[in-house]
Amino acid sequence: MPRYKLTIEYDGTDFFGWQRQKEQISVQEVLEEAIFKFSGERTQVFASGRTDSGVHALGQVASVDLEKDFPAHKVREAINFHIRPAKVAVLDAEVVDDSFHARFSATERSYLYRIINRRAHLVLDHNKAWFVPQKLDVQAMHEAAQVLVGIHDFSSFRAKDCQAKSPVKSINRISVTQQGEEIRIELSARSFLYHQVRNITGSLKKVGMGKWTKEDLKRVLEAKDRSQAGEMAPAWGLYFVSVGFDPLSEDDVVHDLTVGKNSTVQ
Repeated sequence: MPRYKLTIEYDGTDFFGWQRQKEQISVQEVLEEAIFKFSGERTQVFASGRTDSGVHALGQVASVDLEKDFPAHKVREAINFHIRPAKVAVLDAEVVDDSFHARFSATERSYLYRIINRRAHLVLDHNKAWFVPQKLDVQAMHEAAQVLVGIHDFSSFRAKDCQAKSPVKSINRISVTQQGEEIRIELSARSFLYHQVRNITGSLKKVGMGKWTKEDLKRVLEAKDRSQAGEMAPAWGLYFVSVGFDPLSEDDVVHDLTVGKNSTVQ
């Protein structure tokens, strides 16, 4: 039974997230239906991160097993043919060892949050970025964000209905940069809490507006209280960018199963 690793991009605007649901359309559903149309097989597609409603992906990674042995490029072409007109595309497909799992083999996940900082409302970037008309201090946002790097209890940036058993996560990198009107917040970590990236973004906005300082953000982190943090940024500015993979030990897999449950949902 061959296992395939799929690299996928999608526009999350019309989807109610990655995970299949009973009454709402999801990315997982349209992928699984496209696979059924060309293979005749009912199978489950596992993602590295189960993105929330409205969240986009530039390099989501998924794994799927099929009974029949198809060449990887044929799997990519067949899915892309049958998945239309859904705004999902398989960028690459490859045959991998059956020890590979898109979720449990992932050792780093990277996200991008896009803010368009200008006075005029959005047209081309509607549902693709957060429109913030107030001038933001990007350098202050970047400097403040560095207090979040490392291992911390991120309870202040965790959704109330987050199912992760521990609020402790390790953020490897956060950068805040500006390219013209676009402010880009880029984060990398092994995994994230539910809504963690969007809650961090809302708090960094307060720093950019001059309402908070770096010390205020540190105080919010140490409070371990969601009510102390800023607003949750909207889903449509968030992008699942890429996944890093390294061989995992048995202990690593157990850690993800027991501590990281639903930890990559944004």
